[in-house]
Amino acid sequence: MKTALTGKHIIGGKDRGAGGKFRGMDPAAGAALGTAFCEAGVTEVNRALELADKAFDVLQTVPVKKIAALLERIADGLEAGGDRIIARAHLETALPVERLRSELGRTAGQALAFAALAGGSWAQARIDHALPGRKPLPKPDIRTIFMGVGPVVVFGASNFPLAISVAGTDTVAAFAARCPVVAKGHPAHPGTCELVARVITEAIAWAKLPPGMFSLLQSSGYEAGLALVKHPLTAAVAFTGSLKGGRALFDAAAARPAPIPVYAEMGSVNPVFILPGAAAARAEEIAFGFVRSLNTGVGQFCTNPGMVLAVGGPAFEKFLAAVCKNASCVPPAAMLHAGIQSAYDRGTARLSSIPGVKLAGTGAACATRPKTASCKIFIADAGLFLRRPELSEEVFGPATIIYRCKNTAQMLAIARGMQGSLTATIHGTERELLKNGGLVRVLQRKAGRIVFNGFPTGLEPCASLHHGGPYPATTHSFFTSVGTAAIYRYVRPVCFQNFPDSALPEELREANPRRLRRLVDAKLI
Repeated sequence: MKTALTGKHIIGGKDRGAGGKFRGMDPAAGAALGTAFCEAGVTEVNRALELADKAFDVLQTVPVKKIAALLERIADGLEAGGDRIIARAHLETALPVERLRSELGRTAGQALAFAALAGGSWAQARIDHALPGRKPLPKPDIRTIFMGVGPVVVFGASNFPLAISVAGTDTVAAFAARCPVVAKGHPAHPGTCELVARVITEAIAWAKLPPGMFSLLQSSGYEAGLALVKHPLTAAVAFTGSLKGGRALFDAAAARPAPIPVYAEMGSVNPVFILPGAAAARAEEIAFGFVRSLNTGVGQFCTNPGMVLAVGGPAFEKFLAAVCKNASCVPPAAMLHAGIQSAYDRGTARLSSIPGVKLAGTGAACATRPKTASCKIFIADAGLFLRRPELSEEVFGPATIIYRCKNTAQMLAIARGMQGSLTATIHGTERELLKNGGLVRVLQRKAGRIVFNGFPTGLEPCASLHHGGPYPATTHSFFTSVGTAAIYRYVRPVCFQNFPDSALPEELREANPRRLRRLVDAKLI
């Protein structure tokens, strides 16, 4: 890895660009950091995607062992360069070093998980043999597998500078599907993006794979991102960020002469439902866990619990008092960048201005740190939620609204009126959970992951995890952005009819040289 940041784009293994235009910022100090970064334009976008398109053809014939070795090498490179990557990420995001160290481990672990997956099980080979003597018509030989879609554009997320960024799930999932990647670095942490991109570039060179399979473009504005989405060689797009940004990319992709999918993860309020039995038995315990979840990462998790619903009464008041008490002990902290801080300030001011919404508690005061976010606990009667549609909008940061419900019937009515979320949480006894099956069924339509007696922050990347949800949480609720199932964002089924065995992909050949489990004549063998 190069010892100094260059501020240049990395396009097909080569540094490109001159004359830096923007810098990373230290959000804790509000000061610009060293190294100016280049702005990508049409020339860089065209070059990166042309190289990616050529690389895609080559990758289709690369042995799977080589793809797996590449991903393992990326994991090794992240760990070897971890101290330097973490130090820069800490400067650019103000995230704690230990949090970043954990995230780096998750990022390397994701690469290893997709290395194991690269063997081909994800391809889901299906074979139906020919029946030439079938009457009244012969049956042809039909075989189908999933195959990569082509060049993928990945937008780095602001809140996960490692795990959902340049070498995050989307990039390693695309590589496992033999798709090249053009990454758009996040302007809030460009130095981190460059350091991680060099790990990938060096791993590609080590594996002797086409250098065009990866490029990093830097930009502080929207033009380069839109150009990447609109480019005719782009086959799919991954984005994690605001509803406004994700929707703009989604609309641009849909307006293309040949529309492409944009897998955008956007706004989510992640409701928490506290049933009466749980409130009566565990009000203070739930309050403690809730405040901790709300303030994890200064509330800058996409699964941050932005609203709570509980039935009014003594248990409700006990819960509210405990939440406010715990919140008062939380110190203010710097957010990821000035844009997020400004949006949080506007969002909490908007909530304060709505008649019927009251500020019930705040985090600890700190007059010496004005450019920070403080936890804010609002309270309102549940009926207000259905009368004021703006209460459905996410406020990104450590703020929440606790709604006082008349009864569980009103709680169910509120659930029916909610927009889609990444998560929904229920606290209750097992008996209550069974009794409130209607609530569970509603939430199955409203969220991608339903949590029982826990909290939504914190993800376990694995094959079973689904991190997605109905709009506006994502643009397509079928797909996950975390876990190995993310590979299905970047593949599509291709059917081969009456092909000679020698011309088929290995996964579909009669001898099954890859020793995969396949669906053959409707039997999994």
